[in-house]
Amino acid sequence: MRYFLLGCTAALLLLAPRTRAQSPPSAETQIAAAVKAAPASMRSGATVLGYTDDWTLTTLREEDGTLVCLADDPREEGFHVACYHESLEPFMRRGRELRRQGVTAVDSVRRAEIEDGTLPYPDHPAALYNLSGTYDAAADTVRGASRLRVVYVPYETAKTTGLSTTPKDGPWLMEPGKPWAHIMIPQ
Repeated sequence: MRYFLLGCTAALLLLAPRTRAQSPPSAETQIAAAVKAAPASMRSGATVLGYTDDWTLTTLREEDGTLVCLADDPREEGFHVACYHESLEPFMRRGRELRRQGVTAVDSVRRAEIEDGTLPYPDHPAALYNLSGTYDAAADTVRGASRLRVVYVPYETAKTTGLSTTPKDGPWLMEPGKPWAHIMIPQ
């Protein structure tokens, strides 16, 4: 019986979700990695959100530029950072809050809040820059980098923009007609 219990315990440990890190990297490392998603000319002015030792998301660096950059969460698989126009921060923050609360219908909640005026949302185009790959902190580089650039165009459609809604057609319009309609620009 003892070997059976040891075997079950070992199997559970092997199947349990794993985290990549016990504690977040230093603020300096998180900032250096996070701003890699932004265009080079906008990195020094970007505000950066990252993680404290107790995994609280906080402002690691406040600047006067127009971008907010989100550090990689090392508890998640893979490396992913993003920078977006400051006007999108309430929308992004609300999404993080809802996911943390276990809400699965995040977009439905945010759309209702945008439409009833309780969630601020830009009425103008706003950019989002994503970067994924493998971050090497010692070399301050991202190996296998994959970039995705997005321009939010609230409520726009294929008819109003002339953009395809098919991903294989180069830049394309995703979520047409919704507050968070956006042009996907893969690279």
